[in-house]
Amino acid sequence: MERRELSEFERDEPLGVGSVGTVYRAHELTSGRIVALKLLLPSVSSDPAIRSRFRREMLVLEKLCHPNIVGYFGGGEHEGQLFFAMEFLEGASLEDMLEGEKRLPWPDVVECGWHICSALQYAHNQGVIHRDLKPSNLFFSSGGVLKLCDFGIALDTGESDLTNAGLTVGTHRYMAPELIRGEVASPRTDLYALGCVLYRMLVGRAPFGGSNFAEIFEQHLHQAPRSLQTILGKAPEELDELLMELLEKKPEDRPVNARAVQGRLAEIHLRWQESQYGEVRWNPAAPSERSGAGLLAGLPDRTLPAEPERVVRASSPLRLLAVLVGVLALGVAAWWVS
Repeated sequence: MERRELSEFERDEPLGVGSVGTVYRAHELTSGRIVALKLLLPSVSSDPAIRSRFRREMLVLEKLCHPNIVGYFGGGEHEGQLFFAMEFLEGASLEDMLEGEKRLPWPDVVECGWHICSALQYAHNQGVIHRDLKPSNLFFSSGGVLKLCDFGIALDTGESDLTNAGLTVGTHRYMAPELIRGEVASPRTDLYALGCVLYRMLVGRAPFGGSNFAEIFEQHLHQAPRSLQTILGKAPEELDELLMELLEKKPEDRPVNARAVQGRLAEIHLRWQESQYGEVRWNPAAPSERSGAGLLAGLPDRTLPAEPERVVRASSPLRLLAVLVGVLALGVAAWWVS
């Protein structure tokens, strides 16, 4: 773990206060880089269990280096108070974008889902299960890149679990049935939460709701979500089918992994592009450049990558199939080297 001193940073205003820590906007004095600095609250700094969880989050972040996961810049301890520095994200959170039951166009949802899957598959390859995937833990950078954040209750399968056996962890509206039952999480646990997030983006609300956690848990455990077709009507049938698979009650009935979900999302988007334009205009590694209802249009100081958009003529099913094979091959290659 990269050992840092608190004196290396100059703190600005707090960005948020949680139950165990405060996150500040700060400057790294040697580089001038703006970072987010998370400090354990003094009131809980002597609690061994909380200190262990904070250190575990630092260890998890240290082993993750991916463009769709918040960057980690090291940490340390100052007068008994643990802290670490991470990438400062100037853009809005996905939760901010969805405020007021806002719905997003399904092509934008598919693009966001593609990036979330990329982050999840990489984390899972490193033995890390997030266990708290939700819109408030997904942030956009100023360049429009979607980033997965907050690994505070993540499970590192290579280490001992710090969660007491049988204890439920997560956020009620995004918790998989196995978490509610106090069972061990798996990568497919994150896929259930992904289904809840995508559903919220499309419909404007999570698939299950209620006035208290007991009502929500009962629905997660026993009630099937409403089909997108009955709510939206215009969403592709393949997208509806994928969401219903992600929200299956049994982990073994969900897609095999995030990479498989990513491939299906790419296929849905590419087919839509072909039907709309007679060609494929999508670089999945870059933020959306579509005009009109583009999801990222309102982000502050938004800049787009210099890499030109890939344009592939897709006038025949055979050519479209070639594009899909290429996208999936890139995904397999990314998995192999991660």
